Amino acid sequence: MMDRRLYRLICVFLLLFIAARSYGSPTGTHKTARSTVFSLFNLKAKSRFWSEDVMHSDFNDLESSNDGKMGVLNYTNSGNIANYLKLLEVESMYLPVPVNFVFIGFEGKGNHEFKLHPEELERWFTKIDHIFGHTRVPHIGEVLTPFYKISIDKMQRHYLPLVSHINYNVSVHAIQMGEKVTLVFEKAIRILARRDDVSGDREDEDTFWQVDMDMMDVLFSSLVEYLQLGNAYNIFILNPKHDGQKAKYGYRKGLSESEINFLKENKDLQTKIRESETIPESVLALEKIKRPLYEKHPMEKFAWTITEDTDTAEWSNICVDALNNVDQFYRGKDTADIIHGKVMQILKGKNEDMKQLFGKELISGDLSGIHAECLTDTWIGKDRWAFIDLSAGPLSWGPAVGGEGVRTELSLPNVKKTIGAVAEISEDEAEDRLQDAIQEKFAVFGDKEHQAIDILLAEIDIYELFAFKHCKGRKVKLALCQELDERMRDLKNELRSFDGEEYDEGHRRKAGEALKRMENWNLFSDTHEEFHNYTVARDTFLAHLGATLWGSLRHMILPSVADGAFHFYDKISFQLFFITQEKVRHNKQLPVDFKALKDGLSSLLLPSQKAMFSYHRLPLSEEPALAMAFSVARRAAAVPLLLVNGTYRKTIRTYLDSSILQHQLQRFNDQGMHAQSRSTLEVPIFWFLHSEPLLVDKHYQAKALSDMVIVVQSETSSWESHMQRPIKAALAAASEHLAGLLPLHLVYSQAHETAIEDWQWSVGCNPLSITSQGWHISQFQSDTVARSYIITTLEESIQLVNSAIHHLLMEHTTEQTFKLFKSQERELVNKYNHVVGLWRRIATVTGELRYMDAMRLLYVLEDASKGFVDQVNTTITLLHPIHCTRQRKVEVEFDMTTIPAFLIVLGVLWLVLRPRRPKPKIN
Repeated sequence: MMDRRLYRLICVFLLLFIAARSYGSPTGTHKTARSTVFSLFNLKAKSRFWSEDVMHSDFNDLESSNDGKMGVLNYTNSGNIANYLKLLEVESMYLPVPVNFVFIGFEGKGNHEFKLHPEELERWFTKIDHIFGHTRVPHIGEVLTPFYKISIDKMQRHYLPLVSHINYNVSVHAIQMGEKVTLVFEKAIRILARRDDVSGDREDEDTFWQVDMDMMDVLFSSLVEYLQLGNAYNIFILNPKHDGQKAKYGYRKGLSESEINFLKENKDLQTKIRESETIPESVLALEKIKRPLYEKHPMEKFAWTITEDTDTAEWSNICVDALNNVDQFYRGKDTADIIHGKVMQILKGKNEDMKQLFGKELISGDLSGIHAECLTDTWIGKDRWAFIDLSAGPLSWGPAVGGEGVRTELSLPNVKKTIGAVAEISEDEAEDRLQDAIQEKFAVFGDKEHQAIDILLAEIDIYELFAFKHCKGRKVKLALCQELDERMRDLKNELRSFDGEEYDEGHRRKAGEALKRMENWNLFSDTHEEFHNYTVARDTFLAHLGATLWGSLRHMILPSVADGAFHFYDKISFQLFFITQEKVRHNKQLPVDFKALKDGLSSLLLPSQKAMFSYHRLPLSEEPALAMAFSVARRAAAVPLLLVNGTYRKTIRTYLDSSILQHQLQRFNDQGMHAQSRSTLEVPIFWFLHSEPLLVDKHYQAKALSDMVIVVQSETSSWESHMQRPIKAALAAASEHLAGLLPLHLVYSQAHETAIEDWQWSVGCNPLSITSQGWHISQFQSDTVARSYIITTLEESIQLVNSAIHHLLMEHTTEQTFKLFKSQERELVNKYNHVVGLWRRIATVTGELRYMDAMRLLYVLEDASKGFVDQVNTTITLLHPIHCTRQRKVEVEFDMTTIPAFLIVLGVLWLVLRPRRPKPKIN
């Protein structure tokens, strides 16, 4: 036993001794890879735009190296497998987004005859950042601050980053329409506008007019279809001339508050509407014709197209005839007839939400559920178009009690207050402004004596600034400008007189510099310069317009989504739990519009998705656990209330705490909230019907949580001020739960690292807008839903691929593993190329707005990404036994101390292992 222990001890000693004097085989040095990937995905400053050429020519498939000696050398010198394969972690991926900015009334025939030149538009619009990062807004928590402050918990951990790997590369195509299109929209505004207040007959410059948005919708949709612009997002910018009698106007769907009151009071009109057996066809019916403006979107950073009148002549003629018919139809009709015609159009129209609302209220005869929508000067259409009317207004909307991002009268650029203010200056105003400038300039001199050259230079500065603002680029020249032109000639002669020897060097130098500057002027030329008329007013206007259009991209086309991962499912199962205080025997007894709710929830789905519905009634009186959850989550808070007379007072508001309620409902529902199947998503919607006023988290009618949607509905009569039915709020919460859709006014700001608000874009007849009662999402939001699914899958794919590449970065290359790795290389490269190929295909079809084609590739991408990861793990597992079992080459250095060391070791071994005399064994 003792001999065996000594033997082990000596073996350990020998190994330590030899290891101290020996060196193993060299291994490859670890090289740090750059955190980038090929230029297809990481577009740097030299190639910021992902064009079709970049996609097909800038990516080279990875090829295997030779198996000879050079292959082994390249393999070992690379340091790790990722470097050998030239695989780099993906920082970002770019999805192209085609956008058309369509300018109407900017050809010189619109408001104030303002003409927009291609060069100056490009000068300003190329400064708009066309690269947008996909962003996510963290969940808003309950904080002890005023309710109008948005507070984000920055310490939250996020499954996907708030600033995504995915970026949008916006291709801007500016299209300037001709005079015929401008005349059509001016005529439409004039004919389709009716008085906002029908209680009086007074019409003056302060009278507000409402333009029928239902008919304008037909006009915009027709133009988009005629020019075949549906393969891009279209933002129309209108600058129509003001009608002298209808100077102040806005756009609205439905009836104004005055018209609703008129309808409520006129019982005969209600009866006439209910008894109408036939509903007339739409008055504004346009023939569907097509004349494509382009074969394919330019897909460049900036492109400019000017349409000729011949391009739109056929469409313009059809629209003018249709508008004349509308004008003839309404001519001579009184208020009752106009309201009757409008209500009948709503009942016949294609807006199911408005149709159901008006139909139900007219049948009941109550009309308490019909409310006027806000007048706006911007609108999001049902298809891929929106518009901004710079001549409309002045209008404002947003939070009434407190908040940021309120839409004011100055939110949009104003042609009249910028370009018009300069263009319409009179002779008297010009003289007054010149005198003010002279007094301001010479007030600096005071009573001190100054040299003549200084006074002349000051006079030149005044005339130069004045001429640049009020003389340059004008079509009708001011008489004062001609006088200044003559005075400038005199000043040149006086400056030339300073060349004499009697003046000192300083004066001669100042005079010479001033003459050189004046020689380059063209401020008083009779020739109208096409592009050099950059007045301060124009620059101010264009800068404001650029910022406005940037906001339209950020809020309408490429909005932020809620924090979370949103996956695509073939089937969506909506499980609606209606929780009442007392038992209800049938769904028809519930105060819920099931048809509207079902239609609204179905509109949230993509065309390839299937909706399923199940309804459950849960009375609190028979469900003790549910009643306990409701009671525990019920709270009260003091909040300010804005009264009709404009004053505030404190009110006690009862609400359900969503965090507590979610926790209690999770315990109540033991079966779980979501289906385990990857093809079906179950969406539980808990709908609380209560007799007293009740909200969620103090301020909401509905809220989306991670695994459910909570909705509260109270009796309308119980509210001191009107609170609309919760269908719109429920659909907004459901859209957030399904795909992360957020209210249009909310967007993530990288500068603030939190969410910011801009209520200017909270428009349109959709559940995410506060200015309308409509609840059907537009194509803008439907595309956002699709992109949310696509980006989640792309993001997860990038994370998987990056993690696999990181493992390859950690795997060193040695000569011993070369042959085994070569047996796996081709499969590894093929799987990687397959993933990258799917990335490219998804980006291509997404850039063409073919989202349904992209949906079909998502499951394939998930499998391909997992396949690449599995192949990486298989390869690394195959190489690991080599590192463990491969015999290392031992090299021992011999010097003058080696032999004595061995002799000492041998001596010790002999003393320890020499034979000894056996001792007697004593029992």
